[in-house]
Amino acid sequence: MEMQARQLETIKRQLEGLKDRSPFYARKFEGIDLGDVRTQADFEKLPFSDKADLRAAYPLGLSAVPEEEIVRIHSSSGTTGTPVIIPYTRKDVEDWAVQFARCYEYAGVTPLDRVHITPGYGLWTAGIGFQAGCELLGAMAVPMGPGNTDKQLQMMQDLGSTVLCATSSYALLLAEEIERRELQDKIKLRKLVFGSERSGDKIRERIHDILGVEMYDIYGLTEVYGPGIGISCDQNAGMHVWSDFVYVEIIDPQTGEVLPDGEFGEIVLTTLRKEGAPLIRFRTHDLSRIVPGECACGHNEHPRIDTLSGRSDDMMKIHGVNVFPAQIEEILATFAGASSEYQIRLSHLDGRDTMRLYVEAVSGSVDFNGLAQDISAAVKSKVGFTPLTKVVELGLLPRSEKKTKRVIDERYE
Repeated sequence: MEMQARQLETIKRQLEGLKDRSPFYARKFEGIDLGDVRTQADFEKLPFSDKADLRAAYPLGLSAVPEEEIVRIHSSSGTTGTPVIIPYTRKDVEDWAVQFARCYEYAGVTPLDRVHITPGYGLWTAGIGFQAGCELLGAMAVPMGPGNTDKQLQMMQDLGSTVLCATSSYALLLAEEIERRELQDKIKLRKLVFGSERSGDKIRERIHDILGVEMYDIYGLTEVYGPGIGISCDQNAGMHVWSDFVYVEIIDPQTGEVLPDGEFGEIVLTTLRKEGAPLIRFRTHDLSRIVPGECACGHNEHPRIDTLSGRSDDMMKIHGVNVFPAQIEEILATFAGASSEYQIRLSHLDGRDTMRLYVEAVSGSVDFNGLAQDISAAVKSKVGFTPLTKVVELGLLPRSEKKTKRVIDERYE
């Protein structure tokens, strides 16, 4: 994607004096004169940063402002290593709310809506971002947080919630409970704003079939404000990313080469206005592409990225074959008898790796054994090895109030 002139000027201002403000970037860009960055080509020669760099700066080594200017910190979960702590200035907090309010506007949310917020609050960036954007827009925030499904459904009915904010996993759990309790006529939801995890077409279709809501996929990550740096529009043809706050590149995950629009690769983000912890060429490991051409919604000042196809670090290696969960989802989507829910368990048996694939059937009328055999054959044909597939009843696999863990690797336990 060609960098906009205003983006280049903003980046040059961001780089000016950055090494003096930030010991992190003084080390990262040692020997590099940032004043020499005058063109997009110059910018693309700068080294990438990644989560390992950010972890090494724990706890507050990412700060690029005096401590008295930091008004809040957020953190990644730290489930895979040392957590990353991101400091925010007052302007960072305000800018994040502006971006999130814009997301709601793109989704058609108005001050008359009642926004039911289920993502978590605390060090994680989710819940508080959804709430701040909602309040800036002028809608009514219902800050539930995750869990206590009985109370969630009761509040939805009593308050007449019209917008649900959730991970796709929790939205599915709530939808299935609404269906089981036959509450569809008592629920007033008209829109779902969801994100935080990849979700395939099947899970979206199941949620829509139950709730009948318009669905909007939101994008963001803790290191770059949080959720709210982009969202899909009514055209459902990719997520618009706010080009006045973030610059997007797509690179080849192996070579680091910047790819042309339309080619799938890894998303790399650069913050244009962030003060507390600016990020320069941050590798997200999210896989997508820049959608070429104009969007029919007319908001073409903000480029679109496609629905995430997965993460470069989600790759599994089985019998020498590289496999992504998204490939399994695509195969399952071709079977009418398979639901959206699946689980992969990797184990090491009798000297070789084994994949056990559990898939929920859409109903009890499905031929479980026949479907399992057909799925195994399809995986063998398209991926190159045969999993041990077992089809189970709808609702048997675990549901989550946050992100569903679909791959369990038991090989190294």
